[in-house]
Amino acid sequence: MRFRTATTIIALAASAAFAQDSSWKLVWADEFDQGTAPAAAAWNYEHGFVRNRELQYYTKERPENVRLENGLLILEGRKERFPNAKHQAEATDWQRAPEFAEYTSGSINTAGKIAWQYGRIEVRAKLPAGKGTWPAIWMMGDKKANPAVRGWPFCGEIDIMEHVGKTPTNIHATCHWGVDGTDRKHRSKGGHTLNHDPKNTYDEFHVYAIEWDKDKIDFFYDDLKYFSFDIAQADMPDGSNPFRQKHYLLLNLALGGSWGGDMDDSALPARYEIDYVRVFEHK
Repeated sequence: MRFRTATTIIALAASAAFAQDSSWKLVWADEFDQGTAPAAAAWNYEHGFVRNRELQYYTKERPENVRLENGLLILEGRKERFPNAKHQAEATDWQRAPEFAEYTSGSINTAGKIAWQYGRIEVRAKLPAGKGTWPAIWMMGDKKANPAVRGWPFCGEIDIMEHVGKTPTNIHATCHWGVDGTDRKHRSKGGHTLNHDPKNTYDEFHVYAIEWDKDKIDFFYDDLKYFSFDIAQADMPDGSNPFRQKHYLLLNLALGGSWGGDMDDSALPARYEIDYVRVFEHK
């Protein structure tokens, strides 16, 4: 079954400590175990050169970059020339000026389709290795769920997991938000680094999760809570808070860019393997 809305927590949970906590109930999941592509009812594709001056061109509905395979969602970064559909001959910006991309990859999200406010969001994944790879699991405020939501950074951003291959021993968790709602300045809290054995991360699946309520967001690597964010830090002068509203989920594999750095082409193709996404709420 692709989507699940109710089942036994202990049977599904990957981490022992969470499995013993009977206060949670599963409310949504994608097990990526039917079909050949992510379900259109839940997922959108990003397309083109999108952000951070990254090298990859995100393709849409192209199995070489995004596919379901043996019960896994595969996001694959590749070294290959690919036409830029948004190319404009007179353009000078990095997104439209290139006629061709030299790298491709995949990025999907649930924007406008499914969003959550509070609960436990967990993703079981195996990360790709190599300098220049930049897999992520993250969330942003959903405009369809709340039409008053403005763009980034005012919508809020929750980085459940980011990993850049140039620092293979580090897993990062961060929250971003707008300073006061009047300009593009933003604040970040976290950028918190978990030091770990990269061999385990590249060779084994691990659960990356948050537990989120009106007061805080706790970040987990399997059973280890390694960062906690106090949501009150993001209170706005008008009383609003970007982390007290619904957020949608994004899964992507970036290559290079402002943080990913130089790309080691020998690391490609790079496979970011995702076993499932599961969302729980308190009973």
